[in-house]
Amino acid sequence: MTRIIAGLAGGHTLRVPAAGTRPTSDRVREAIFSRLDALTDVADARVIDLYAGSGALGLEAASRGAVRVDLVDSSERAINVMKKNIETVAGVTPSATIRAHRAAVTSFLDSTRESWDIAFLDPPYDVTNANLVAALESLLPRLSADAVVAVERAAREAVPAWPKGFIELAPKDYGETRVYWLELGE
Repeated sequence: MTRIIAGLAGGHTLRVPAAGTRPTSDRVREAIFSRLDALTDVADARVIDLYAGSGALGLEAASRGAVRVDLVDSSERAINVMKKNIETVAGVTPSATIRAHRAAVTSFLDSTRESWDIAFLDPPYDVTNANLVAALESLLPRLSADAVVAVERAAREAVPAWPKGFIELAPKDYGETRVYWLELGE
């Protein structure tokens, strides 16, 4: 069972697509938001959740005060689940604008002029590091100057070669999951 951990929607249960996604566990999501609170302010932030699956990371941000949340996934099944999850959270987070976008990540990023303060990337494990790097390259010009990016990967995978423009902060392992933290820099 996946649920919103804290904030206005805390305790609300979220649906998860039946197949094709790997939802972030509550424990890892709680750790991500604890670290995020030390790095930036979620309240009033513009957030993008790429490879969103159920949308749990972005919806957790909305519950904690983010003002705009964009959930992006190419799967129709995931989008249908996200729309139901948005209905669950939107009623208790009236100041947040939450939108689901069915699109490939790089296509969406290359076609928008929106910008974000916080970005979550939790691609399925079969997304290669090369594809992840391409997504980060497309994301880079869409980030605010003090943006924070969290990237989830399998702990056993090689560290991606981060594109120029990102600085890696200390990653953290949570069992089989490694969360990388990136900020903008040279």
